[in-house]
Amino acid sequence: MSVASFIPVIWAARLLHHLDDMMVARNFYNREYEGEIRDQGDTVRINQIGDISIFDYIRNQDMNPPEETTTAAMDLVIDQAKAFNFQVDDVDAVQVRSPVMDAAMQRAAMGLSSVEDGFLFGLLDAAATGTNRISVTVSTPDEVFATLVQLRTIMMRNNVPYGGRVVAMPPEAIALILKDDRFTATGSDNAEDRLRNGLIGRAVGFDVFEVNNTPDNNIVAGHPIGATFASQIVQTEAFRMERRFADGVKGLSVYGALVTRPYTVAVAEITIA
Repeated sequence: MSVASFIPVIWAARLLHHLDDMMVARNFYNREYEGEIRDQGDTVRINQIGDISIFDYIRNQDMNPPEETTTAAMDLVIDQAKAFNFQVDDVDAVQVRSPVMDAAMQRAAMGLSSVEDGFLFGLLDAAATGTNRISVTVSTPDEVFATLVQLRTIMMRNNVPYGGRVVAMPPEAIALILKDDRFTATGSDNAEDRLRNGLIGRAVGFDVFEVNNTPDNNIVAGHPIGATFASQIVQTEAFRMERRFADGVKGLSVYGALVTRPYTVAVAEITIA
């Protein structure tokens, strides 16, 4: 690739494609407000509707006047900005057969995805407090499975919807639960697509993801209904290095996230014995 053939929209889209393939934490968030952000510092006001009362209906009797709905406003602030800036030497571009720039963009996406995952899992972990947080020591597949059952119980008590429940587990815990016959591994027909972003299988109603960057290697369970995430690649620029025979590319990604319903998050502080 040369600077003359660089099309920012295409490369930004390709970078986002790589990010979607690699990021795990995005499965724990909804992205309803992503189209509304333009730059770092943007704020999206999110209004949540309060509970609606349910009552007995009595035939041929007037109902009480309609109750007023209540709303609570929360601000999603795009307060994170991460950048990359790299160069590809002309000699390397000629000698390496694979598309060097595409490979470099993929590496940039890997770096961004790791940083974003750490940020997003950190928010979820911090949101789980009180009875939504347990501490366990495990050494067998059965104990890891039992931990997931405990997290499921928390979800049930909090009326978190069945569909869409997700859980992120460190590799050591995954290594144990893979030995449990009750764990349903990802099917071979679409394993490549699923494993691409860390999905290993299902257990007790959770989609199970393998990750390296939850805080303290905790197990984090959640549901996209309870947290929102928005990101945007706001700049991708190509330039010719002034004092080298090389092309350079720099890019800027901005994003923000908010846990809107903390009751949908449960955390197991896990120790592998």
